[in-house]
Amino acid sequence: MLSHELDRDAGVLVVRPEGPLSSDDFKSMAEVVDPYILETGSLKAPIIHVKSFPGWEDLTGLVEHFKFVRDHHRQIAKVALVSDSKLASFAPKIATHFVNAEISVFPFEKLDEAREWISGAK
Repeated sequence: MLSHELDRDAGVLVVRPEGPLSSDDFKSMAEVVDPYILETGSLKAPIIHVKSFPGWEDLTGLVEHFKFVRDHHRQIAKVALVSDSKLASFAPKIATHFVNAEISVFPFEKLDEAREWISGAK
């Protein structure tokens, strides 16, 4: 399960994985993000806010995740990973092979700091 909320004014998508990710999660998120990108030309940043990464429901969920990244990474300038997951420490190193966005990691309780970083206030 993947909940997401688009702050249209800030151009920020807050993504909260709440269970194993499915292909429908990424299709649902694209239904929100794609019209916004068509309207504005880009998405300032997603904030991935998760205590620990829940994995994928199945192989189809993993494939849809990669498709979502492939289809959207050129329209995103920054990515904030707000997590206490052990994956968070090396995720940016892996992600730089797939995306051009600037990536920063914050502890789970520092969501406001991540928002400040995205806005350029920090």
